[in-house]
This record gives sequence, structure tokens and C-alpha cells, in this order.
Amino acid sequence: MAEKFEGEAYCVKCKAKRQVTDGHVEENAKGTRMGKGKCPECGTTVVRILGKAKEA
Repeated sequence: MAEKFEGEAYCVKCKAKRQVTDGHVEENAKGTRMGKGKCPECGTTVVRILGKAKEA
């Protein structure tokens, strides 16, 4: 099951912080977790860097 993301992210198109409620968490090649979602105003993908993934 994918991890959910809810919180604020910066929209580059709107140039403002937006509240994301329907996002998910992804991990990039370097192991950094990112919350991704859609801007509720314009529909652009917004990303918030969450930090390194925990080692198991």
C-alpha cells in the first residue's frame, strides 16, 4: 500500500503554498522521500521534499 501525503507544498505556477490532500509519497534514486500531489487551484503537480528514507 502506498504511503499518503497530506500537507503544504509550494506551487511554482501559482507562486504560493497550497494545501495538498490527495497526494502520495515517492522515493527518488538517491533515497529521498517526496510528497507529490496536484495543486487544487491550477492542477499542476507540486512536490515537497520530506527527507531520507528510513533504512530497514
